[in-house]
Amino acid sequence: MFRGIFKSKSTPMVGVDISSTACKVLQLGKSGNRYRVERYAVEPLPQGSVVERDIRDTEAVGLALKRAVTRANVSLKHAAAAVAGSAVITRTIQMGADLSDDEMENQIAVEADQYIPYPLDEVALDFQSLGASKVSPEQIDVLLAASRSANVESRVEALEIAGLTAKVIDIEAYAVERAYQLTRVGSDHIPDDAVVAIVDIGATMTSLNVLRHGNVIYNREQLFGGNQLTEEIQQRYGLSYQEAGFAKKQGSLPDDYDMEVLTPFTEAITQQVGRALQFFFSASEFNQVDEIILAGGCASIPNLDTLIEEQLRTATRIANPFANMAVASNVNAQALSADAPAMMIACGLALRSFD
Repeated sequence: MFRGIFKSKSTPMVGVDISSTACKVLQLGKSGNRYRVERYAVEPLPQGSVVERDIRDTEAVGLALKRAVTRANVSLKHAAAAVAGSAVITRTIQMGADLSDDEMENQIAVEADQYIPYPLDEVALDFQSLGASKVSPEQIDVLLAASRSANVESRVEALEIAGLTAKVIDIEAYAVERAYQLTRVGSDHIPDDAVVAIVDIGATMTSLNVLRHGNVIYNREQLFGGNQLTEEIQQRYGLSYQEAGFAKKQGSLPDDYDMEVLTPFTEAITQQVGRALQFFFSASEFNQVDEIILAGGCASIPNLDTLIEEQLRTATRIANPFANMAVASNVNAQALSADAPAMMIACGLALRSFD
C-alpha cells in the first residue's frame, strides 16, 4: 500500500519536495494557532538525476537531499514526500457502507485489478472513504489511488540515504491543495466556492491544479518550464548550462536580455497558462476561473503576474504559503521569501505533521 496518503496519525515530519532540478526540505512548528518555519533548505540536484519527476539516479538525489537536511539542521527523522499526479491513477468506486477499513482493504486487494491497468504486484495502493454514494444509499464512495511501486520506492530510498524515514508518500496535487489554504489568509474577497487555478511553473514541467471549495477538481501537467529560458540564455550568450543558470539567478546578463530573451519567454508562459486553462474549460462545466495563483521557480520573474493578469483578464497573484507564518531566528527570512513560490509542495507536505 501507499504510505499513508490518506490515513496517517499526527506525526512530526519534514516536508521533502523532489523536483527536476532541486530538492526542498521544510520543517514547520506551531505556536498557538500560528505555524512557524523552523528549518528549510533548497539544494540543487545533479543534471539528469530527475527527469520529468522520475528519479533516474536515486543515490545522487539521496546525497543532495542529505546535504539539504544537514544545511537546514533538520531535527526530525520522519518525512513526507510526494509523487507527481501524472504518476498516479485515481478511481472512485462504490463499496458497502457497513464495511470496516480492514474489510475495505481486503476487498480492494481482491478486486483492485478491475480498476488498475498494471499487475498488482507492481503498484502501491491507498484508499479513502468519501461518504455516502449517490448511486445507492447502502454504499459509500471510496477514492482509490495507485502508482507504480518504483515511483514510491525510489523516493523512500532517497530519503533513507539522507537519513530520513518515509512516513508518508503523498500526491503533489494534494500537497498543493493543503498549502493553498494558507494562501487564503487575507484573501477574504475570494469566496469559498471560487474556482482557483494554481499554476506551478517549474524547471521542466508546468502543473495546473484547479480548486473549488479548497479541493482539487482538475489537474494537468505539460512539458514547459524555466529550463527553456536557461537554454536560450546559454545559446544566445555562449555560456555553459551552469553559467547560464547562475547568470539568470544573479541577474548578471547583457542589457538586451530583458527585451530579447526574457520578454519572449514571459509571453510564452502566458500562452502556456492560457492553453492549460482552455483544456480545463473544455473538460469541465466552467468557462472562467476567479483567480490565478502562480507558483514554482518561474513565478518570481518580475511582472509575470501583471502580464498574465492583463493578457488573461483574470486576477493573478504570486503564491506565498509563509506570508502569515512566524519565522524562526535561524531561518534566513529574505531567502525564504524569495523561495516561497517554489515551496508550495514542500509546505503542503510539512503540514502533514498536523493532520
